[in-house]
Amino acid sequence: MTIHFTVEELAARRKAAADGLAERGLDGLLMFRQESMYYLTGYDTFGYVFFQCLYMGPDGETLTLLTRTPDVRQAEHTSMIEDIRVWYDAEGANPAEDLKGILEEYGCRGKRLGIETDAYGLTGYNLKRVEAALDGFCELVEASDLVTRLRAVKSPAEIEYVREAARLADLGLDRAVEVAAPGAFEGEVLAALQGAIFQGGGDFPANEVIIGSGPRALLFRYAAGMRRMDPVDQLSLEWAGVYRHYHAAMMRTLAVGEASGYGRHLHAVVREALEEMTAALTPGRPVGEVDDAHRRVLDAAGLREHRYAACGYSLGTTFSPNWMDRPMLFSGNTTPAEPGMVFFLHCIVADSGRGVAMSLGHTCLVTDAGREVLSARPLDLIVV
Repeated sequence: MTIHFTVEELAARRKAAADGLAERGLDGLLMFRQESMYYLTGYDTFGYVFFQCLYMGPDGETLTLLTRTPDVRQAEHTSMIEDIRVWYDAEGANPAEDLKGILEEYGCRGKRLGIETDAYGLTGYNLKRVEAALDGFCELVEASDLVTRLRAVKSPAEIEYVREAARLADLGLDRAVEVAAPGAFEGEVLAALQGAIFQGGGDFPANEVIIGSGPRALLFRYAAGMRRMDPVDQLSLEWAGVYRHYHAAMMRTLAVGEASGYGRHLHAVVREALEEMTAALTPGRPVGEVDDAHRRVLDAAGLREHRYAACGYSLGTTFSPNWMDRPMLFSGNTTPAEPGMVFFLHCIVADSGRGVAMSLGHTCLVTDAGREVLSARPLDLIVV
């Protein structure tokens, strides 16, 4: 069996989730977020892309997983879930009815159950099936945030995994810089970066590594089709070191061949902004103040039209298709920063008129005294 946390820690997390159910007057929780299942039980899979639900009773210890056949052994090997039920693929199969049968066994008729609808594991199609199956049987109450809020503050064991992820992210940057050069193929850079993370014992990231040179350096999403870099070029990278599904993201735009005067100017402004953003991440203060600092520096430099409307987000254990987590870093977000929270802070300028990009980003841990930047690599402009 492979579970990455102690039995005691997982039990304490479930106790906290059960306390959350009691506070909301709920009689159980229907989990469709893979992150919640992993956090509370260790269960690790990508089978959530099909219909899959973990029911947790109000005691935090009554657990039944409804899944497909390929995930039975997955759950047995990676989790402490003992009651695993299977729904079978067949013409007209409706796993929502199987779920109703499980809830009937647990006496949930007429009860109030929390449900995670903000989940990649619950499509709109399947949500309609769940609502139809449970209509008149029980009351469904939105509870997507219940476990997510618990996950935002990391335990000491989780922080150790985040630190290891940050170490791997640094190694990825080192290898990418060694390979990146005029005429180099983007695929070679990506292979070196991701290879360093795998060789270091890391895992797949929850979304694709972002890589783009030339005009594609302004795209901060992955797009298929890699190119060979020009003698003078730019290369944007956004990646994450990942360990036990815990992410530590980084971002850099490299100057290839040489750096233009405008590129150096943008780097200086972006670096100042990221440093101010980092200083603004303070325990007890609203996380939206990080974006206030981001906007203040870039707008003062005349770069308002080239910046983003937000500047980061929480990080932790997330599953495909996305490593972003809540809370997000946008101006006006009143969520207070707490010790144990982990955030990716990024500052991006994309000047479409001139075709020039510049980005910097690093992962920070909120501490009792302030914040700690988990990357050991400097924010200097990298010219390859």
